Amino acid sequence: MLSLSTKDIQLKQSATDKQEAIKAIAAGLEQQGLVETGYVNGMLDREAQNSTFLGNGIAIPHGTTDTRDLVKETGVRVHHFPQGVNWGDGKTVYLAIGIAAKSDEHLGILKQLTKVLSADGVEEKLKTSDSAEGLIAILNGEAQLEADFDESYVQLAFPATDLVQLTAVTAGLVKNHQSASNDMVADAIASGATHLGQGLWLAKSNKGVSRTALSFVTPAESFEEAGTSVKGLLFVAACNGAHVNNMNYLAQLLFKNQVGKLFNAAADQVVTLLTEEALEGNTEVFKIRNPHGLHARPGAMLVSVAKKFSSNILVANLNGEGKAVNAKSLMKVIALGVKQGHELQFTAQGDDADAALVAIGQAIADGLGEGK
Repeated sequence: MLSLSTKDIQLKQSATDKQEAIKAIAAGLEQQGLVETGYVNGMLDREAQNSTFLGNGIAIPHGTTDTRDLVKETGVRVHHFPQGVNWGDGKTVYLAIGIAAKSDEHLGILKQLTKVLSADGVEEKLKTSDSAEGLIAILNGEAQLEADFDESYVQLAFPATDLVQLTAVTAGLVKNHQSASNDMVADAIASGATHLGQGLWLAKSNKGVSRTALSFVTPAESFEEAGTSVKGLLFVAACNGAHVNNMNYLAQLLFKNQVGKLFNAAADQVVTLLTEEALEGNTEVFKIRNPHGLHARPGAMLVSVAKKFSSNILVANLNGEGKAVNAKSLMKVIALGVKQGHELQFTAQGDDADAALVAIGQAIADGLGEGK
């Protein structure tokens, strides 16, 4: 696991272009004793082969496989560019993370970093951060970017007969995780709930909340409140914007008239419905054979192939967490932590879905730019 300290962070940096930025980062890696002289050439060569821009204002310059023997110790050097650096093709980088790693160690670093940095809204947080401690909190995942919500926040078939009981239970689930105080529970009950449609109700509170979290409860038997059906209650305890994505997933269910899926699902499926993108389309599974897995270069090749098609495409690492992500986002693809032998499940929906899956399968079979 990567551990960052303030000595790894350089704030208020500036550079005229990405080459100048990379040279400065390489010098920092060398000064820290992580690499030997000459590693900078590998970093520049790597950038010339494929851009290390990931998205969200972030780049991860690193050396080629030919310069791995110049790495003395695995580590990173982080340069913060508040004014941004032109990384080519109209891309602006505010945070460049120089990586020095031996063998497959870089995959673990990439997975840790990209899992955090792929969260929506992180670019603005990085851009405006003004302290090394603040950046470390973001990079180490200490700054909350996603709402807390797993099976322990879900209670199905609870013996409740009115909304007050359901609200108390949902608020209690959050409080029991030490995410909020008694003030939140009292406020939630006093504020009441709103009917969103299709039998789903929403309650919320921002009083005494220390971490944004969701909870969901269904009654053992549906009942009516003021003549309106009550089949389930979603509760949001918020102290930041970490729940925005969850609300977007909920909006999709409402728009598609598919809220009923929540009422008929097991606890883990409820979490999936409110935390992951979902597609109903054609599916194929392909095994990754690249010796070093999906690091930045083959990952970029895979994303490039996916972007050639108009269809929506999701990918899940069946040997990882199994969570489906946008196959057209390099950040999200690298965050899957794909190693050699891992199987990826692709789901495509659209007019060219079949062609997209064929092209992706062929690109993987051809080695994603690294040979068969």
